[in-house]
Amino acid sequence: MSAFDNVTVTREANIYFDGKVTSRKVTFSDGSYKTLGIMMPGNYTFGTEKAELMEILAGQLRYRLQGETTWHEIVAGQSFNVPANAEFDIEISALVDYCCSYLD
Repeated sequence: MSAFDNVTVTREANIYFDGKVTSRKVTFSDGSYKTLGIMMPGNYTFGTEKAELMEILAGQLRYRLQGETTWHEIVAGQSFNVPANAEFDIEISALVDYCCSYLD
């Protein structure tokens, strides 16, 4: 899906890691939401409250889930899941465009 219909977009950005990662919240009529964002090159550790589906729209990255030693390579058009209440590491070598869905 390349467009969302009948949504509310929060104008103010979520800004992380000194501006190297940003996102905007998109809220649907049923109250569910996603974030759309950009990650600049760097190494980041994120924490989750809800389970997440990370869809990579452009670029490529490596990620490692909490408790794992193996890094996974992912490119545009692919996605990965992160469990609730967990941390994960990301390595970005070139700009990444992403969509994050929060799962119940």
